Amino acid sequence: MSDKQPPPPAAPPPGPLATPPKRHRTNLIIIGSAAAVIAAVIATGIIVVQTRDDKDSPRSPAPRATASDATLNTEEEQQPTPQDTDPQIKKLQERAVYANGTAVSLSDYQRGTSTANASPANTPYVSFTIKIENGSTSAFDVETGYLSCFHGEESQQSEQIFDERLHGLPDLRLRPGRTAKATMACEMPKDESYLQIEFTPSSDLPQTVFAGDVK
Repeated sequence: MSDKQPPPPAAPPPGPLATPPKRHRTNLIIIGSAAAVIAAVIATGIIVVQTRDDKDSPRSPAPRATASDATLNTEEEQQPTPQDTDPQIKKLQERAVYANGTAVSLSDYQRGTSTANASPANTPYVSFTIKIENGSTSAFDVETGYLSCFHGEESQQSEQIFDERLHGLPDLRLRPGRTAKATMACEMPKDESYLQIEFTPSSDLPQTVFAGDVK
């Protein structure tokens, strides 16, 4: 019997190596296309919604000037008409008439001398009667009027005389259509003849200047 052993059987030939499964390219293309379509739809929806919102949202029209606005602006731009505040210049016997219908006149000029109890006392003067006619449509306070006198060539200011029958303006609210009178006097030296009386019938009316010579 022989001592040699038979050789071991030969190993089978190696099989093909296992390879990882391949992704299908078609599937990737389909997924990418679907994502692109979804993104496009969403973007389109946003644009459409935005467009509709812009159309539906009311837009405030630009302000348009109206006739009333133009009138208002015109009235605001208009400046008030300045009133004539220059005093009227009248002779001693003339009548002054104001724009509202009020009229003032002076009369009955008389020389005299104040009594010892007068203010100022023992002073030569000229007295006169003031007549105020309210021809306006509203009442006014006569006591708010103002009177001042000047005499001589140098127009020296005269003091007002207060004596027994010589007083100031009455404390009266003169109604429309009514008349008020007052006898007043101003200092007047005996050797002077020129007299100027500046009178304002109320605080709402301008001044009138009465001027001339007194005998």
